[in-house]
Formats: sequence, C-alpha cells, structure tokens
Amino acid sequence: MAELMDGTKLAEDIKASVRVEVEALKKTGLNVGLAIMLIGDNPASKQYYYATLKACKNVGIIPHEFRFSDDISVNEILNTINFINSDEKIHGLLILFPIPGRMDARRIVNALSPEKDVDGLGAISVGRLSAEESIFQVTDRSKISTGTQEGHVTIPTFSGFLPCTPFGVMRLLEHHNVSMKGRHAVVIGKSLAVGKPLALMLLYKEATVTVCHKETHDLAYFTKQADIVCSATGRTNLITGDIIKNGAVVVDIGINVLADGRIVGDVDFDSVSKKASLITPVPGGVGPVTIAILLENTLRSAQRKEFLKSSSILTL
Repeated sequence: MAELMDGTKLAEDIKASVRVEVEALKKTGLNVGLAIMLIGDNPASKQYYYATLKACKNVGIIPHEFRFSDDISVNEILNTINFINSDEKIHGLLILFPIPGRMDARRIVNALSPEKDVDGLGAISVGRLSAEESIFQVTDRSKISTGTQEGHVTIPTFSGFLPCTPFGVMRLLEHHNVSMKGRHAVVIGKSLAVGKPLALMLLYKEATVTVCHKETHDLAYFTKQADIVCSATGRTNLITGDIIKNGAVVVDIGINVLADGRIVGDVDFDSVSKKASLITPVPGGVGPVTIAILLENTLRSAQRKEFLKSSSILTL
C-alpha cells in the first residue's frame, strides 16, 4: 500500500514562515497585498479562489478580489491588469484558469508586470525558467534574494517567479525525499502552466523526462516504464493501477469537481495506491502546497519592493 504524500503539513510549514515575514513587513508600515482574479464560474476555479482567500487571511496578506462574469470584454480585463500593475498596495496577481475560450490567455497573462507575476506564467517568467535564470530555486532557495550590496550602492536583482503548481510538485517530492536523478519521470499534460515547466524542473534535477499529452498513442506504454508519474490533465480516472509499475511515485495534479461536489484528480486512487510507493491525495496533495508557494512568491515581491524603496540605487 502506498505511503501518502500529504501536502497539508508542508503547506502549513511554508505558510508559518510567510506569516512571520509578513508580520515583520507590517511593522515597517508595508501591508502585503495579493490580487485574485476570477473570470466566469468554473467550479474548480471557484474552489481555488476561496481556498486562496482563506490562505491569504491566515498569513496576514490582504486579498484584493476581482470577480467578473464570463461576458466581460478583454479590454476591461486588460484595463484592470494595468490598474493592478500600477497599484502600490498590490504585490502580485493570481489569474484563475480556465478563462473563457474567446479570450487570448497569453495576451492577458503577458499584460501583467513580471514583478507581480507571482504565478510565474507570463512570457518573461517562462523565458527566465527556460533559460535557467530562475530554475536554481528548485535546488537552492537560499540564493533567492531581493538584491546585492556593494558598499553604499545597491544593485537590485530579480530572477523571476517559478510557476506555483509545478514548483509545488517539486517541493513535495523533495519533502518526501524522492530522488529524481537518473529516474524516468513521465509528465502527462503539456500546458504552459503545469506540464511544460514541470518537465523543465525535472530535467534540471537530472531526471529522464517523457512528456505525454492527448495525442500520445498508447499512454500505458510510457507510464508502465515510469519511476515517477505526474498527471495534470483534468480527466477523471485517467491513471489506473494497471498502467503503472510497482513502486512508482504518483503525483496527481488534476482537479475535477464532480456533480455531487466531490473533488477528485486524474488518478484512480484505490487501484493505484495498491501498487505505488508514494501517492498524492486529491484534495490535500499538490493543491495546498501550490497556494502556499503563491503566498511565498507574493511576499518576495513585496520584500523586493521594500528593498528597492529603502535603498540607494545606481542607474546607468
């Protein structure tokens, strides 16, 4: 029977650290603020929306709510993002996906200032990840800083934020001492928010990575070989016990809200847990860690702003 990779404890540890640092900033007069944007009425997005609101209040971050019906115009969304970019009380923005299909998601995400892109989904953030300018955070978070000092001259540094969900997966694997070096990891789903950045992070940890997607023929051929299976498709019961090997580590990133209100993932938990060595539950696995990292990124954004405001900066 598989050991449970419960993300709740890790998330609480991250939030406890964030809470202490948020309180320290409050003593300097700075209140950390996170904007949360929900467009439409997607059930999974609403679950995440309310969970994020609750988590913000838990650590002392002020949530700024932006809720829109799905008939809102793209220009209204872009104007709101421009407002958020210029609002000094807001240090990050979470845009909940999916958004209405008629909207250009890349255009909307790329309108956000990189310094406030705390979910790490904008083109600049993704580019920094691909160029390995920000990926060091996967292995050594002690190097994350808001700046360096040379004498009395302060030079700000900004490496960008990693996408919260795949970074949450990596933190969860690390927390449970899962070795990735030389192991075969199969990532199912190639979205820009989860699949692609997760594949890059696993590669950085020297795993051998295969990315599968909806056009992949014979998914079981790949999953049966995998030491680590990460599924992020939103398809209920996509991963069953007969298509994984004994002892595999299975990370369920999918979120599906059933008609009766229950939340399930991509993995048939009952059958897979009998063969896997480690498995994440849904809910309670990757989700809580994702939200905790979002809060952590928002805090870092606020700290950088305070650093720049209080320092003497040399511009050329």
